[in-house]
Amino acid sequence: MNPLILIRGGGDLASGVALRLHRVGFQVAILELNKPLSVRRSVSFSEAVYEGWQNVEGVTSRLASADQIQVTIEAGEIPVVIDPQARILGNPFLTNPGLTFVIDARLMKKEPEPLEARIPLHIGLGPGFTAGENCHAVIETRRSHTLGRVYWSGSTQPDSGQPDGDPRRVLRAPAAGNLEPHKQIGEICRQGELIASVNGQAILSPFDGVLRGLIHPQVEVSAGMKIGDVDSRADAATCRLVSDKALSVAGGVLEAVYMKMREFRE
Repeated sequence: MNPLILIRGGGDLASGVALRLHRVGFQVAILELNKPLSVRRSVSFSEAVYEGWQNVEGVTSRLASADQIQVTIEAGEIPVVIDPQARILGNPFLTNPGLTFVIDARLMKKEPEPLEARIPLHIGLGPGFTAGENCHAVIETRRSHTLGRVYWSGSTQPDSGQPDGDPRRVLRAPAAGNLEPHKQIGEICRQGELIASVNGQAILSPFDGVLRGLIHPQVEVSAGMKIGDVDSRADAATCRLVSDKALSVAGGVLEAVYMKMREFRE
């Protein structure tokens, strides 16, 4: 049995999961918004929604319609389908619920809405999920000794409300509106240098570093919304690499998937 694995969300964490699943031979498809909110766009398969395709560490994702999923997978690529509500699960011509796994990697940090179909494995990433109640398994996403662990009952650590590391690294919109970028992902930024603006209000670099992520300018942002990320290590090469955190979480997902696969074999 080689299930179809649907990943809800195509941001950097979700893309690390998709990358590892794809590399070991699973059929993977990503379900996204019509305007994805990914910040680390250079390592997010969701960028295919804007550009038609995206390459992350040698693996290509491609914008596809639901009926193009299988042909895209057979071409060795990861299809990205605009389907934020996962409606595809209710279409028997496109998916077989008994042979479909779902990974919710949207990181919404709140209880998810129920799926439209009963499936053998539903994995949630991070806060908002409770294994045995609204999913089968949940993976820890908070940096700690439990990062990447799989829980088949209960929940992960609650949302701390704070980003990992230096909180200054996270750039937030000063107002609602459209982002106007003045720097590109991978560029070096000096403290106080203009990175972007929203409705004429400047977003400045908090310290010397590299611009690790910046939300797509087509997204209508709200005040206080996360729109960028500056890395003080100032190594532009890391902007093209999936993070250690994403790979750790992906390892937990792989563990859960293979445990379920073993149940089927037994």
